[in-house]
Amino acid sequence: MTAEASLVIPALVLFAALLVWALMAAAAQIRCVDAARAGARVAARTEPVEVALAAAREAAPAGARVELERAGDLWRVRVSAPAPGPRALSVRLGAQAVALAEDSVGAPP
Repeated sequence: MTAEASLVIPALVLFAALLVWALMAAAAQIRCVDAARAGARVAARTEPVEVALAAAREAAPAGARVELERAGDLWRVRVSAPAPGPRALSVRLGAQAVALAEDSVGAPP
């Protein structure tokens, strides 16, 4: 093995590992977005808060934190989760979704 190969091969392995980690983080980010949207949809239908939180947690990645709040006519759901992989690459992922509460639609002013 040449000196160049002994330097290039570990660099390629590290690069491949980082690519796999990035794909796993992207998938977890998409799950955060889906979870926030699912929770907001359920909350907008005036389901109980526990049901909306359960819907968001079911779609969220492992270890995610889900927050649900109502501000006026809007329901806001925030989902945050740690990126999968080694702790040295710890990145916090998150998403937010907002939905108009159905009980406010068509209500007299």
